[in-house]
Amino acid sequence: MAQTHLSVDAADLISRITRTPFPGSRKIYIEGSRPDIRVPFREVTLTDTLVAEGGQTRREANAPLRLFDSSGVYTDPVAPIDITRGLEPLRGAWINERADTEALPGISSLYGRERLNDPALSALRMAHAPVPRRAKAGANVSQMHYARRGITTPEMEYIAIRENLVRAQLAERLATERIPKTGHSFGAAIPKDVTAEFVREEVARGRAVIPNNINHP
Repeated sequence: MAQTHLSVDAADLISRITRTPFPGSRKIYIEGSRPDIRVPFREVTLTDTLVAEGGQTRREANAPLRLFDSSGVYTDPVAPIDITRGLEPLRGAWINERADTEALPGISSLYGRERLNDPALSALRMAHAPVPRRAKAGANVSQMHYARRGITTPEMEYIAIRENLVRAQLAERLATERIPKTGHSFGAAIPKDVTAEFVREEVARGRAVIPNNINHP
């Protein structure tokens, strides 16, 4: 069977990527203890509340509502996008700083090598595809391993920043709405503010999981 060679117009694809922000909202970032810890949120504009008072109606402004945003950089209008290079490795520096992984000389799987040498797929390959990484001999690169060694990683701080937003909004609802105020901690002594250290402790105990992959930075 003859191979069919694919043709991809990268410029055309880039021009058709949706980059406009969602209506009535904007993407913002909350920075952590270092500049490369930037947790994305979506700040939603709320309409005014109409309040009936003394036979008249007045408008009461509402503060924007912040939601965790997992849509990635494609909804960030100022982020540079190049589909021929792929996404920026947001965790690349964190992984490199731990110095417990190493780059392979190339793709090691038979399937991967076959795809790499298939001329029919040339148009789909990235210009600078990253090489796979693996743990160094004797190293364990899981977040649980770091947690049990007492190491608080940037990934743990990222999670703490994200979770604090949810808790702050829940606390506000509990104070203003008639919703149940009791729950089950399942043994966790949850603090008022979630800290990176608290996340580390929960991961070390096995009550939380951070499924990060060194080849998906």
